[in-house]
Amino acid sequence: MLDILALFDLDRTLVPGDTDEQWTEFLLEHGKLDRLSFEAANRDLVARYTRGEAGRIEFTEFYLSTLVPFTAAELEVMHAAFMRERILPSIPVAARDLIAKHRRLGHFLVLTTATSRFLTAPVARELGFEHHIATEPEMKDGRFTGRVLGTPNMREGKVERLLEWLAGRGMKLSDFRESWFYSDSQNDLPLLSHVTHPVAVNPDPVLAAHARHKGWPQITIQLTVGR
Repeated sequence: MLDILALFDLDRTLVPGDTDEQWTEFLLEHGKLDRLSFEAANRDLVARYTRGEAGRIEFTEFYLSTLVPFTAAELEVMHAAFMRERILPSIPVAARDLIAKHRRLGHFLVLTTATSRFLTAPVARELGFEHHIATEPEMKDGRFTGRVLGTPNMREGKVERLLEWLAGRGMKLSDFRESWFYSDSQNDLPLLSHVTHPVAVNPDPVLAAHARHKGWPQITIQLTVGR
């Protein structure tokens, strides 16, 4: 039997806010998106998503569409600036300490996030994650198409993608003596319910109530400037 698997959500768990939203605000501030048209489309999508009229594919591809106008070289430059301006200054010391604690204990660490691999791979590297599961954006001829490749890594998809990822390495979740998952969101209840040690971090109201009912631990990470 393997030892201990430690899974971490990213947005509002290890970093403040939503990385997709931070990225679009970065693009707006730098004049790469038209604010009026984007914000109107965003309000409409959020309203329809809340009413159950827009699904997870449409929601995910709305944010992936922000990658389409740019070449890979342009995106590389923009993402480096995004990391410097938005992400690196916002990583809390407490988040780094939590990851470091599991690493010192020799646990098998995986970052699992609904946000695209394009946005989160550099964040995963910054946080020291060798293993990283994310929503995969489709590329053709070296450019992003704005479409999702495969199953988005969100809600029930996080369970599906994790089990597929482990199977690809000859492992099963049950191979681990313990499995931990840290998340802030009710959207992660499917995966939280699959591990032996679910932990609610800065939980939203639905997750907080569920955690109280189940007796799951709740912790707070002060999402303030970490460096």
